[in-house]
Amino acid sequence: MRQINISDVTMKQAGKGFSLSFREKIELAKLLDSLGVSVIELEGVADSRIDALRVKSVAQAVQQSIVAVPVQLNQANITAVWNALKDAKHPRLQVCAPVSSVQMEYLYRKKAESVLEDIKTAVTLCRGLCQDVEFVADDATRADGQFLACVLTAAIEAGASTVTVCDSAGTMLPGEFSDFIAGLYKAVPALSGVTLGVGCSNALSLADACAIAAVAVGTGEVKAAAYPQNTASVSSLAEILAARGDSLQATSTVRTAQLSRIIGQITWMCQTEKKKTSPFDSGVREDEGIYLSAHDEGDSVLKAVAKLGYDLSEEDGAKVVEAFRAIAAKKEQVGIRELDAIVASAAMQVPATYRLDTYVINSGNTISSSAHMRLIKDEQVLEGVCIGDGPIDAAFLAIEQITGRHYELDDFQLQAVTEGREAMGQTIVRLRSGGKLYSGRGISTDIVCAGINAYLSALNKIVYEEESV
Repeated sequence: MRQINISDVTMKQAGKGFSLSFREKIELAKLLDSLGVSVIELEGVADSRIDALRVKSVAQAVQQSIVAVPVQLNQANITAVWNALKDAKHPRLQVCAPVSSVQMEYLYRKKAESVLEDIKTAVTLCRGLCQDVEFVADDATRADGQFLACVLTAAIEAGASTVTVCDSAGTMLPGEFSDFIAGLYKAVPALSGVTLGVGCSNALSLADACAIAAVAVGTGEVKAAAYPQNTASVSSLAEILAARGDSLQATSTVRTAQLSRIIGQITWMCQTEKKKTSPFDSGVREDEGIYLSAHDEGDSVLKAVAKLGYDLSEEDGAKVVEAFRAIAAKKEQVGIRELDAIVASAAMQVPATYRLDTYVINSGNTISSSAHMRLIKDEQVLEGVCIGDGPIDAAFLAIEQITGRHYELDDFQLQAVTEGREAMGQTIVRLRSGGKLYSGRGISTDIVCAGINAYLSALNKIVYEEESV
């Protein structure tokens, strides 16, 4: 029985009706990996710093699935993508190019011969770096038949181990699409030695049917999405293959026992509306079960810190290890939240660009929460007034108004430090700027004050680094 690779394209669709934060993309990749999809496709690398860090973070998080990233048809971008992807356990480089006359001239403003040469060169360069290379022919169903056969043959000869044809228009019926795929196998004999993949638009609500029709005539890989937007559905394909796999002589690696639960989590993540007026982009992170003890070496501590998402300098890493050892000497285990607090208090301590002067919070069950904030920068008093969904939300919005800066709030943690009526509360705030994580720590008997101080601590680290560049 053939194994059909299901290649998830959910993250490539982000921005088309839904958005995902940096951390949510990492969490989504973990969910897809645990679900058992064969390939997880990411967006390409446009901004070398932010996008490269995103690819590296996902690559480190994924353990079983192939991580595929598209490249542009130039050597500089191919090198940049590979540098970000090369540490993945199962990396794949994707060379994507339009093959219909309309799209070649519209997107590249090049003739067919020039596009063909660019494809050959790109696939050859990718194969020199990575063993797993996929060529994706966009708009293949509207391409000239002879040219399409020539392109696919050239891509295979250049080293592509997977070749994918896409029905971007989505106007074919299932029978027409299966005939199209069968015709390709006849026109391009070399396809028998590689994996042929398909991608189907859902313009006529036939993407799932067309994909299964392609599988029936020999296709080995299908592009789909856990949260489909104009494409085939991972859930539908997995269920069809599980129910009718004997008839199709095909199966998939998707774990159907976990399908409903994980798809539900992904759907909730993608459908959750991100309020533009709130700093809380990503909710609160759950404890991931990381525990360390005094017996752990410095390398183990730094690996756990990296797993939390931090990219520390050698100097800050040494400070964190030293602070960890001081705490680990007094207790049996150090958990993830304590490790977060250690990083926030030990790493990248900088002069305060913004200092808290005064704040007034109004909140209740019959009024909207509001915050009147006064900060000091360069001995100048700056004021802001904002309304939010709660006192913390309003306070953070007031800070954003004063500073004119918005950063992704990766996490907000509140922990009790002491017990009793006058208990001290410790707050950890994690902000993300340019893909990099910065954390701040605040302690007070007033949780709002602790949160404000933690936010300012993280903010000051970002501002200091930006102004030092």
